Amino acid sequence: MLYLKIIAISCCVVLWNSAVRPTAASVDLDVHPEHLPYILFSEDRNSTHCWGYESNCDTQHRYSDPVCPGPDNGWAPSKQAQIGIFYDQGDFGYVRQQREEITYMCEPTDQDDSSLECTNHLKFCRGRNIMINFTNTLNKNRPVRYQMDVLNEGQIGGKCKFHKEKLDAQCDHLSPLQSWSPELRFFIPINHYPGKCDLIITEPTVIMKIDATVNMYHHFCDFLNLYASQHMNNSGSNMFSKDIHVLIWESLAYESAFSETFEAFTIYPVWNLNTFRGQVVCFNNIVLPLLPRMIFGLYYNTPLIDGCEKSGLFKAFSQHVLYRLNIHQTPDINKKIRITFLSRNTKYRNVLNENELIAALSNEPNYEVKKVIYSSKYLTFKEQIRITYNTDIFIGMHGAGLTHLLFLPDWAVLFELYNCEDEHCYKDLARLRGVKYITWRDMNKLKMEDKGNHPDQGAHAKFTNYSFDKSEFLDLVKEGAKHVQNQKYGYSPETHNEL
Repeated sequence: MLYLKIIAISCCVVLWNSAVRPTAASVDLDVHPEHLPYILFSEDRNSTHCWGYESNCDTQHRYSDPVCPGPDNGWAPSKQAQIGIFYDQGDFGYVRQQREEITYMCEPTDQDDSSLECTNHLKFCRGRNIMINFTNTLNKNRPVRYQMDVLNEGQIGGKCKFHKEKLDAQCDHLSPLQSWSPELRFFIPINHYPGKCDLIITEPTVIMKIDATVNMYHHFCDFLNLYASQHMNNSGSNMFSKDIHVLIWESLAYESAFSETFEAFTIYPVWNLNTFRGQVVCFNNIVLPLLPRMIFGLYYNTPLIDGCEKSGLFKAFSQHVLYRLNIHQTPDINKKIRITFLSRNTKYRNVLNENELIAALSNEPNYEVKKVIYSSKYLTFKEQIRITYNTDIFIGMHGAGLTHLLFLPDWAVLFELYNCEDEHCYKDLARLRGVKYITWRDMNKLKMEDKGNHPDQGAHAKFTNYSFDKSEFLDLVKEGAKHVQNQKYGYSPETHNEL
């Protein structure tokens, strides 16, 4: 394992009038080896390594470039423009655009003053010496989730020169998961900091408003945007420090089958609003990261141009999480195509002739076939992504489990058996991650159990079960196997591997 040992100053929550002196602690930088030069030299103006958002980053030196093998899109005047649009929509170009928008909403005039900086529409903000009053939580008779009345006027603020008109103008995306407008519209300047705070939090704290934690597709939108926000907020060796706290902006205790993912971001237990119920808390350093349902945001609601693939941001996120969670690939000794068939343990979108299809695959001498049910009842999340990372062809019906494509190796194939009339969801996510995507083509060789029965909308393709023609299924898997053989053996990564 290649990593850099650094010494960092760490201290815990500080009780008001009872401060604990910080002590030196040994902290590992602990990042994927391929990322080291981009982290260590990101502040060096003469470096030949840059992620792609730095002001001095030349195209030939950036972490990776997307590819656009498809035809030019009608609204892209050239192939180069097509690549540029994709880079800005779903790659580090998006981070660059957001970083360029950051401006003061509350500006420090003295060294020890507070500060608040935000992007347009308050999609991302960061602050120093910010007071938040959580006394409203004492009067909540129901759990707080996706609510916009956690704070009232004056319950968030700082000692700084407040540009109220500028902030008010950016409070236009007023929605729980689209921006930080619901909270920051109540920001006020205060005369003294820390004033009457009950607690002072000295470590950096990320405050997250998260999507549905039971659904991998939605919850990983949270994690991807958290990773992108770390790029926006920092540079150098502190960029991915795990000596940070995470505060979930809801009163329910955080629970998720995917909770192990937070181990890639923090060494501390996750907080929620009840952690500070009824208290006034001062945060020396806070980050309000990009959110899961932003208008034209990352991952969800991304208006992705046709014909392009391989986002360096999504690849780096995958590498970062896999490395931090200590997920490795096992040696490929027999050079068989490793196929993982994701079996659904749900009421709808089951494959009625699943056993027939798996038996047909198992009869192929060049395939190594594994059937899995990705549920915390059977496998931990780390065990699941370890299987995924050691998969060449990942097969499954439309559903959140296909989000595992984020952790497939670069040469792999996602075979979405049928998209259930939701054409772009996992196709676009596969494009962003840079893995080949295949789905069912001949609708005459697919059978629906019935027309489907949505609880409110009647007939619906997602609310029934399916059977598939065996020969057509094998042909599509064979197509995927050819791709794996071409890419895996003699494979050359697109990214610059300086190590």
